[in-house]
Amino acid sequence: MIRTYAQGMDLELAGDNPNADLDSDPNELADLVDAGTALLIVQYPDFFGRVYDYTKLIDTAHARGALVCVVANPTALAMFKTPGSMGADIVVGDGQPLGIPMWYGGPSVGFFTTRKQYVHKMAGRLVGETVDNRGQRAYVLTLTAREQHIKRERATSNICTNQGLIALGTAVYLSLLGKKGLRQVAELCYQKAHYAASQLSRINGMGLCFTEPFFHEFALCVNRPVEEVNAHLLEHGILGGYDLGQDYPALKDHMLVAVTEMNSKQDIDLFVQVLSEVSHD
Repeated sequence: MIRTYAQGMDLELAGDNPNADLDSDPNELADLVDAGTALLIVQYPDFFGRVYDYTKLIDTAHARGALVCVVANPTALAMFKTPGSMGADIVVGDGQPLGIPMWYGGPSVGFFTTRKQYVHKMAGRLVGETVDNRGQRAYVLTLTAREQHIKRERATSNICTNQGLIALGTAVYLSLLGKKGLRQVAELCYQKAHYAASQLSRINGMGLCFTEPFFHEFALCVNRPVEEVNAHLLEHGILGGYDLGQDYPALKDHMLVAVTEMNSKQDIDLFVQVLSEVSHD
């Protein structure tokens, strides 16, 4: 997506190398940041599900004049250190984990937050809370100067997508869960994923690719073509993991497995059992 948007904009992208050292520390990204760097983007958790503290990296990027954007899993933020506390300038992500079905492609909803000094730079409309003339709580558009009409070609919000229905769904989901409930969902994701990882690691010829802490995704070595493994899983009604070899040659025969609060212990045990059959073929 970034490559698509950057076309024709005279921007140089760095750090997106399929042959990169996947065991390297994220702080090594600082070597790519210089006075000409506009923005540093990191995932939290990262593509392989690993969780890192980016505080040092963010401090280094700021010292060199760059902004930092963290692409975060909203459920993980109920359990781990927040990007804001690490010093991030912008935090974005997909709101699908917040009660929205997968839909096999859409629709979904995103979230976009930033530091106060950059609020006027944000595209779209912001809704604020106030009190009406009867003292009742009311919601209004705020910091909205209708720049589409005023600035014309210099406006940042000429195109807005109506995702109100999906956003309402996430609001209902969050209101029902509350702060404690969201934390419980995050803990269920974490505990079930770690249970699955521990059981899968006992299968002969299989094991975890990385040793770093993870949330609800982890990279698993299956010691044979992932396509073959997923075909066997599908015969048992199970959608297998993502083939990491498609993006990183060094991870041939490795799959990315995701376990959430929606997966029961019985589901996980069945998954482990079927994968055990693959290892014995």
